[in-house]
Amino acid sequence: MRLAPTEPEKRLWRGLSGSQLGGFKFRRQAVIGSYIVDFLCPAKALIVEVDGGTHVEEADRRRDQTLAERGFRTLRFGNADVMRNVDGVLQMILHTLQGSPDRWPTPHPNPSPEGEGL
Repeated sequence: MRLAPTEPEKRLWRGLSGSQLGGFKFRRQAVIGSYIVDFLCPAKALIVEVDGGTHVEEADRRRDQTLAERGFRTLRFGNADVMRNVDGVLQMILHTLQGSPDRWPTPHPNPSPEGEGL
């Protein structure tokens, strides 16, 4: 899926990548346990899912509950919402991020090795 994202995923990623949305960093196709989520903001433990027509509501509900038990919150948007109003979707994500507590105390408990990533 990472090599062939859907058009709604590409469109949303353009607004999330590079810490563009309020300075929050997102990962695409992040692995959490046995799940792969569309987008993850690790600092706020926020998952963003873009759902097409193949999603099963009951399975999504169980998945979201399992992830919530691990401390993650999930926002879901339909493909049509992203395609018609990506700015509105991004604003809702930003509003949620700004109202969410930090996942870790500052500084991050596992900083990268000195100089790596700089």
